[in-house]
Amino acid sequence: MRVVVATHNAHKVEELQRILGAEVPGLELVAYDGPAPEEDGDSFAANALIKARAAAEHTGLPAIADDSGISVDALDGAPGIHSAYYSGARDDAANVQHLLAELAALGDGADRTARFSCAAALVDPTVEGEPFETVELGVWPGAVAHAVAGGGGFGYDPVFIPEGLTVTSAEITADEKNAISHRARAFAALAVVLRARAEG
Repeated sequence: MRVVVATHNAHKVEELQRILGAEVPGLELVAYDGPAPEEDGDSFAANALIKARAAAEHTGLPAIADDSGISVDALDGAPGIHSAYYSGARDDAANVQHLLAELAALGDGADRTARFSCAAALVDPTVEGEPFETVELGVWPGAVAHAVAGGGGFGYDPVFIPEGLTVTSAEITADEKNAISHRARAFAALAVVLRARAEG
């Protein structure tokens, strides 16, 4: 089963290869080189479907996509769906520093509870009639650290302390992260759907 991954983020492609490779025998992930659609949805699920639909239409292949971000309670759920451009630019380091500055402005006693959320979508245009579409959700609770720590991961990983751990998600191994992350949870659920479709 050939499936295009609707992202230009090489980190995500690598992560999904590790997450889905063992779960869906015979799955071949294909990199997407088409135009990026405007992500103007009002939720992670809506944006994931926008990306998957665009990739499926461009390639004619089944497409998977995800949309994810971090939501902080003290910031009323921000940055949420705006996580990738929270600082005004698509720059991981700048976004992290902006988030830390926003929390610092609230004082030392600010609630730093947060969660990563991920919506994983599959759109299959090969189905006769209406394309097959589904979205699975994954949530990873935790808190925002006071400073950057760790050299692994990407995005907000260097300041996200997963629930039950005392280190950031940038300080654990890729395998450890892929066993418990929001993306792993969403795509583990999507893998069940992919397996069923691969098996006919």
